[in-house]
Amino acid sequence: MRTRIVRLTSGAAGLVMLGIPWTAAAAPRADARAFIGARLTSSPPCSAATAKAAVLSRVRTALTRVPGAPFGVAVTRNGASDLIAFGSSVGVLRNAKSGLSMIRRVHLSAGSSGRGEAMTPDGRHLLVANLQAGADVVSVSRAVRRRPGALLGTLSGGAPLKGAFEAAITADGRLAFVTLASRASVAIFDLHTALTSGFGPADFLGTIPVGFRPVGIAISPDNRWLYVTSEHIAAGVSEGTLSVISVATALADPSHAIVATVHAGCDPVRVVASADGRTVWVAARASNAIIAFSAARLVSDPAHALLTWVRVGSEPIGLALVKHGTRIVVADSNRFPARGAKSSLAVVSVPAALAGRRALLGYLPAGRDPREMAIVPGRSELLVSNYGSRQLESVGLAGLP
Repeated sequence: MRTRIVRLTSGAAGLVMLGIPWTAAAAPRADARAFIGARLTSSPPCSAATAKAAVLSRVRTALTRVPGAPFGVAVTRNGASDLIAFGSSVGVLRNAKSGLSMIRRVHLSAGSSGRGEAMTPDGRHLLVANLQAGADVVSVSRAVRRRPGALLGTLSGGAPLKGAFEAAITADGRLAFVTLASRASVAIFDLHTALTSGFGPADFLGTIPVGFRPVGIAISPDNRWLYVTSEHIAAGVSEGTLSVISVATALADPSHAIVATVHAGCDPVRVVASADGRTVWVAARASNAIIAFSAARLVSDPAHALLTWVRVGSEPIGLALVKHGTRIVVADSNRFPARGAKSSLAVVSVPAALAGRRALLGYLPAGRDPREMAIVPGRSELLVSNYGSRQLESVGLAGLP
């Protein structure tokens, strides 16, 4: 399939230099509202501005110190245990009414630096993107029951694939996709073969070329499309992109698997798809905003896929759709501390955003540099990894407005 790069952002001079066509469009107003509906034509510009909103003081939050800087976070299917990437290991925490307690650390492959995590749909295996070498695969049952051999192997294609940052797994658990931030590509692995026949070169199925520094990745609910954010479209250009990849084509012809690429603000770093498959949300870290795209139009009419954007706090990274998809919790990392800004969790109303109304409902407190989030199954609770303060945060979702 042919890749289509569609301009949905400012920075015309830089795009012309890259040979990307563009048309002049008025810059959107840089305020706190989701202010324009489906005919919005420009994604948010680079900005240090943040939105003002009240603190949601009635929402229960709790911070627990953990022995390491937590990055990726996942929760077992029964909600009893949390698995958190701490650099060279995965910490297994017992999640009980009395609070969190560390029960074990599973060491990852030699020299590893754990980043994002992804759980297989059956809950049996955990993938940990390894900045030094592809992705490590952990047996969840062995990890939580403190049995030996919890680290099953590494998806590396027989040679280290450095720069791995985030992972996504197909609904049948057969394929794994890993963003390679330092290689401008997405690695494809046959996870089923690795688990049934042993880890080795046969696991590696190839790479999909994308933009510079790809980080965020998500798969559509119907498993047809893969969404990948790249922080930059080229070296020295602030704007980044969202790429739409055909999963079926990726298996047969990875180099031609991208069906569309649209601009997605400055430093887009995470992406999540709504459960109904209709909307794709992106966190644009250097725009201090989250952006909504129509999933259908990203494939059929990418020039008109942009729906709206909402200004939030300082340098948003993690995204979590909660309360049946009616709210988005945004991890405002304040990663590169701005004057007067601080880390927080922004709460955004999805219906209000998509209707073009003021959508930011307020902020929740956070530790320093919140990154990843996971919903606890069976409980109205969200877990947030606070990388900079070495804390795991619990948010009571029932109290959200």
